[in-house]
Amino acid sequence: MFKTQVHQSHTAPTFFLLNKPCIPGPGTASFSVRPRPEFRKKYRNVRVGYVPANIKAVASDTDTRKSVSVKATVTVKLTVGGFLSSLIGLSHGLDDVSDWLGKTLLLEVVSSEVDPKTGLEKKPIGAYAHRAAEKDGEVTYESDFVIPDDFGEIGAVLVQNEHHKEMYLRYIVLDGFPNGPIEFNCSSWVASKFDDPQKRVFFTNKSYLPLETPSGLKEIREKELVTLRGNGQGERNSYDRIYDYDVYDDLGDPDSSPELTRPVLGGSKQYPYPRRCRTGRPMSKIDPKAETRSSTVYVPRDEAFSDVKELTFSTNTLYSALHAVVPAIESVITDTSLGFPLFTKIDELYNEGINVPNLKKHKVLQDILPRLVRAITNSTDSLLQFETPQLLLRDKFSWFRDEEFSRQTLAGLNPYSIQLVKEWPLKSTLDPKIYGPPESAITTEIVEREIRGFMTVDEALKQKKLFIIDYHDILLPYVSEVRQIKGTTLYGSRALFFLGPDNTLKPLAIELVRPPMGGKPQWKQVFTPSWEATGSWLWKLAKTHFLAHDTGYHQLVSHWLRTHCVTEPYIIATNRQLSAMHPIYRLLHPHFRYTMEINALAREALINADGIIESAFTPGKYSTEISSAAYGLQWRFDTQGLPADLISRGIAVEDPSSPHGLKLAIPDYPFANDGLLLWDAIKEWVTDYVNFFYKDASMVKSDAELQAWWTEIRTRGHEDKKDETWWPDLKTPQDLIGIVTTMVWVTSGHHAAVNFGQYAYAGYFPNRPTIARTNLPSEDPTEEGWRRFLHKPEDELLACLPTQLQAAKVLTVLDVLSSHSPDEEYLGEHLEPAWGADPLIKAAFERFSGRLKEIEGIIDARNEDKNLKNRHGAGVVPYELLKPFSGAGVTGKGVPYSISI
Repeated sequence: MFKTQVHQSHTAPTFFLLNKPCIPGPGTASFSVRPRPEFRKKYRNVRVGYVPANIKAVASDTDTRKSVSVKATVTVKLTVGGFLSSLIGLSHGLDDVSDWLGKTLLLEVVSSEVDPKTGLEKKPIGAYAHRAAEKDGEVTYESDFVIPDDFGEIGAVLVQNEHHKEMYLRYIVLDGFPNGPIEFNCSSWVASKFDDPQKRVFFTNKSYLPLETPSGLKEIREKELVTLRGNGQGERNSYDRIYDYDVYDDLGDPDSSPELTRPVLGGSKQYPYPRRCRTGRPMSKIDPKAETRSSTVYVPRDEAFSDVKELTFSTNTLYSALHAVVPAIESVITDTSLGFPLFTKIDELYNEGINVPNLKKHKVLQDILPRLVRAITNSTDSLLQFETPQLLLRDKFSWFRDEEFSRQTLAGLNPYSIQLVKEWPLKSTLDPKIYGPPESAITTEIVEREIRGFMTVDEALKQKKLFIIDYHDILLPYVSEVRQIKGTTLYGSRALFFLGPDNTLKPLAIELVRPPMGGKPQWKQVFTPSWEATGSWLWKLAKTHFLAHDTGYHQLVSHWLRTHCVTEPYIIATNRQLSAMHPIYRLLHPHFRYTMEINALAREALINADGIIESAFTPGKYSTEISSAAYGLQWRFDTQGLPADLISRGIAVEDPSSPHGLKLAIPDYPFANDGLLLWDAIKEWVTDYVNFFYKDASMVKSDAELQAWWTEIRTRGHEDKKDETWWPDLKTPQDLIGIVTTMVWVTSGHHAAVNFGQYAYAGYFPNRPTIARTNLPSEDPTEEGWRRFLHKPEDELLACLPTQLQAAKVLTVLDVLSSHSPDEEYLGEHLEPAWGADPLIKAAFERFSGRLKEIEGIIDARNEDKNLKNRHGAGVVPYELLKPFSGAGVTGKGVPYSISI
């Protein structure tokens, strides 16, 4: 990559980011790490083990040219999986020799300028760094450079790891320049040269559009992107940093069992899907279309931060829950069809727990999962005991009430499905020859009876008082297949609501539909709230079925598909097409941290064949197929931003005179009201940032990296939708602001709203059952079945709810998914080093951060407002999911930068 190398055995380099020179001030000393006297004495002569040729040239010419002596200090994080593992084995001795010789890390500083005589890049100046000190889990290395005055501004630093194990570099500081030290924020793994001989590079914190790149860095910038793209060949190694695309062909496991074969998602009209990161694993021998399974799933090395930050606490806890706790539960609850005989037995999950002896051998679990795993004092047993969810603590019977059922559509776990009724009567778009008559059984007469004289249906439609959650068309095609799975059932479903004068929703009707199947005609029935016993219990059972559908849709579509899944292509394209010195890369980078690792873990044990989702959620083995159907039928980029989403659902209309420029059809809609506060703050920050770098449309159009990025997202990351006409153009700064704001919202506010309330609302699973196991007693009733229902309807409800095994597994996972790590990185809380490189960007971020603190107070005040009945009242859980900040644990609030769990 460079025409001049320090020694001939080294091959072309790769790259790392280096900070812009900064003025010394408060905090500067914390980066200028110098060794203690004993280390200086011990190592003062070590650095003579290697003197690069170009440094010799500088030294011999110091009498005619001015130069500056610079000390480089490298800080390396000690890790369990990388650097520290070299303490055992032969490599440890070899690495000790390297340390003793002062040849641990080879550093080469790179000029931003070209040689004026040749027009080529200037020769980098190199030196080895030697071990200097160790403290608080970090090791520092030092080296000295002599930099000629005419070297020009330093633009990058190359690093080569001479150890046999990878290292995690936190930062590098160059100290000795007249204007103060230069800090290189690395936060990256550096592979051993014995695994990857290419060098790594960091660029300065100063951001450059492609056409503004200093001459000395242009070739490096371009070649680094080539390295990150790879060639699309071969199986990826754990130390690789290659970003490439593939279809979801690794969810099944046909080599283990034909029953675990699953269709490929992506690349076909039948199963459209976003792309995931390519791993290059070999294909299955049983099913050539399927990639083989593995206990570890490749993600580019810097996407997996294991053993580096406590932030991976979330990943580690989820891994521990899936690979230790869940198998232990399965070993204890061996009857997979065993339900709960009484509601008091459900209460025991929280009051007494489950005795799981096998957990005792996993002693580390009590530290990792303290909320779940509790050793009994003076006992050899271990308890898996669940925390009582907030919903149950505030009102034990709230889940039974229609008012709470309706309230949670606006302020619960899945606020994304409710929409305005725009057409009447309700009608399916499915083929009637296959699925039966398309007309809904919810008639005008039924609705007006339930409205009880408030108004006619026509008036309700005109005044925007009727709302619906409609899963009929997306679920009905799978009813026949799902019903062949033992221990579950399915319907197409709809729930209709009326907006009352107090801005609360009243449930009017639930429709459940079975298509023609097994020689039987279409069956459909409408259930309504009832004052008489039989009708009341049928209504409760209908709610249970509908909530199971809503919970499955939430997990598969509102959560997995619309945040985790669609974001992965954005991450891949950003790393392939935007240089690390590109301002948009630096804006988006914190919003993409850890997502690929979490997604890989999901493919390994959550959404895979017979994983947690398939085994415990509606619709079982067809779960990811339904998310594919939702992607094909419903997902479009231009409606993923919050205002566009609300407008597309008929919940809002544009109104310049209203707050946020929108008038809500449901004024007391906690998710929308709080979300719009957050959306506006994000958009203002993105607008300030983008307008700083792009002064006019010509700069957007001429940015080759940016245009390639947006093209690749559309044509490769979301290839199955590449020909859709709704994709936004990218021609102006305003276009870019809209695109980036949407991505930031999806990874922060959207994800927080559908993720961190999972345990609060679904932790007591009768409130949000994940699966319904039995048919309605009114569907083709038998004399014996109907008699059983009439005799003890509570047993019918318990039989419909998840089994003991399903409940324990789901509660374990939801507890972890709802938890914030001890050092979670919340939106607007910390200034990224690259954002602080310019005073104007720093000031814009500080305004953003200040606004988020204001939003905290606004949300608190709203939750105390007695007029807002969807978030305040006796036993009501306050809506805090979009409060920006939180402490660690399961708090039901806090908006992290990224999808990190």
